[in-house]
Amino acid sequence: MTVDPSTRTVLRAPAEAEFAHELAALAAADSGSRPAGWRLTPRAVRAFVVGDPELGVSRKFYGDDALVDRCVVTLMSSRGLLLVGEPGTAKSMLSELFAAAVSGDSTCTVQGSSGTTDDQLTYSWNYALLLAEGPTPRALVRGPLYRAMTDGAVCRFEEVTRVQPEIQDVLIGVMSDKVLHVPELAGPESVVFAARGFNVLATANLRDRGVHEMSSALKRRFNFETVRPIRDRDLERRLILEQTSELLAHADIDTRLGPDVVDLLVTAFHDLRDGVTADGVAVERPTAVMSSAEAVAVGYAAALDAHYFGDGEVGGAHVARQLIGTVLKDNADDGKKLRHYFDVVVRPRAKKDRRWKSVLETRGELDR
Repeated sequence: MTVDPSTRTVLRAPAEAEFAHELAALAAADSGSRPAGWRLTPRAVRAFVVGDPELGVSRKFYGDDALVDRCVVTLMSSRGLLLVGEPGTAKSMLSELFAAAVSGDSTCTVQGSSGTTDDQLTYSWNYALLLAEGPTPRALVRGPLYRAMTDGAVCRFEEVTRVQPEIQDVLIGVMSDKVLHVPELAGPESVVFAARGFNVLATANLRDRGVHEMSSALKRRFNFETVRPIRDRDLERRLILEQTSELLAHADIDTRLGPDVVDLLVTAFHDLRDGVTADGVAVERPTAVMSSAEAVAVGYAAALDAHYFGDGEVGGAHVARQLIGTVLKDNADDGKKLRHYFDVVVRPRAKKDRRWKSVLETRGELDR
């Protein structure tokens, strides 16, 4: 895969382009043994995800480092890897980082949905060539799974439980025998054998696992790893600060979130996520996802609000307005829960802390 090294010309570059300099530094210092088909050793793959300050490699996943180790080991094995967890816990980001480090290409991806078809996963045809010369290798269009098998790469399958069972079952034979049949072709080209390095890395949201439950046969082909929300508030503060700074720099905006604003944002998210404040006040948890990814989105939107509609200084009111939009989505009861939070938590805090006073000023927007 050839990627434009200028990542600023696209809205979002793949991990192998965004962190090309880090991958190059890891490869230059990578002298250990590596599994067949891998671009880096397992140690270097781990370092790409959790960081290596000596080589200038940034930490990208803020969570359980032992989980990263287990994931790397699974990708070396004959089983696929299935990352499960609540929405917004960085499952997709992790799968992209692993694919970029192991295969040098994270774009070999299936985005699962109720409309995903067999040919979107395996192969289809260039119909102009098909009509002109019949089913030939030249007329065949490789899908992500076909590409990964022939290239010896990791195939990412996002939201695997959202696709129909018959599409999920395509994976069973491929993951068991590492072979894909193309009956339209004749001779040796009718059978595709997976090159060394091939594996499947899938993700599934815990909230969606009942959409299309995986068969027991398919489950046996995967090792399951649960990606959990960040519990450490200091770690979450660092994550939000670093990721919002990167997003704002990419957008050429010089506004940044101050530590006090990040602390307010993390506190509000933990209050609503945990259902209780640090000082023991009970809070009704909304049905909306209150993940770290949502917190980053709120922080980024708050900075944009301050930059374009304010004086450039992000305050509690900017965070609160974006928080309201995050919580109030499709459940009317969440509005009641958020009003309760403002009345029993924000109001008392506003009497002691000017940051929370500015948050309380947005309370009226909930009654519109």
